[in-house]
Amino acid sequence: MSQTRLFSLKMNDGFFMPMLGLGTSAPPQVAKSEVEKAIKRAIDVGYRHIDSAYMYQNEEEIGRAIRMKIADGTVKRGDLFYTTKLWSTFFRPELVQTCLESSLRKLQLSYVDLYLIHFPIAMKPGEDFFPKDTHGNIIFDTVDLCTTWEALEKCKDAGLAKSIGVSNFNCKQLEMILNKPGLKYKPVCNQVECHPYLNQSKLLEFCKSKDILLVAYATLGSDLRKKWVKKDNPVLLQDPVLNTIAEKHRRTPAQVTLRYQLQRGVAALAKSFNEKRLKENFQVFEFQLTPEDMQSLDGLNRNVRYFEEDSLSHHPNYPFNVEY
Repeated sequence: MSQTRLFSLKMNDGFFMPMLGLGTSAPPQVAKSEVEKAIKRAIDVGYRHIDSAYMYQNEEEIGRAIRMKIADGTVKRGDLFYTTKLWSTFFRPELVQTCLESSLRKLQLSYVDLYLIHFPIAMKPGEDFFPKDTHGNIIFDTVDLCTTWEALEKCKDAGLAKSIGVSNFNCKQLEMILNKPGLKYKPVCNQVECHPYLNQSKLLEFCKSKDILLVAYATLGSDLRKKWVKKDNPVLLQDPVLNTIAEKHRRTPAQVTLRYQLQRGVAALAKSFNEKRLKENFQVFEFQLTPEDMQSLDGLNRNVRYFEEDSLSHHPNYPFNVEY
């Protein structure tokens, strides 16, 4: 069963994004070999949208899995939609293509389908992912995000990325790009934390008004082993309202949460390396939630964020994707 066109959303540049994607960010305890196995399993199940980033440090394994699935005839490169992201230490315009080329070398691919600005926060260039001063504070960089965006446009023109977009941007930051003099390409999407406890309704409304897709990460809550995840938040998949709806449809809470996003016109990333859950999550196309279900799930919103990073808290663009 192919996702390619039937279960895809058209982006503002004419390309299509499969509505359900596989997230690949994993805590350090998870072996990189597990990522490779998960990608192969996911492609076999039917996933065609794979989301990663320079910062996840797993692109060699992902590239190997993709090439193996192409070599055995399961997919062609054109069937797959692969996303990578520009890390914050590469925001200076002259470094933007360098970061993408590094990802492409690791992947051993000639292009990515989507290249995103990972966060609206620039950090000091260099080898460290989180450059720090002698007091342990992150060293930020002063870069105009509009110049970074122009460099992404050049990556698209060079054929290294078919589409370009942003991640963790709020309405104000999106407007800054959209109102930039000489804008050549609009962002095709904004990838943000989004789930029933943080439904991003205002940001979704804004993005739709600008023909920008919203892509949801942390759709199922998040893995508490990850460094940036708050440990004291309620567990989304244990929510009683969510579980009642799941029981009614004879589905899992995860399936209901994913289906909720798809019915809102939001592309959803689900991260699981477990074969059973990979299959279950892909079955979201086999049922539909009622308008009453959707209303009940909308009612769960409580602006709970799973992703928080105190070390970035003194930057003016933090917290990420607060709606305005």
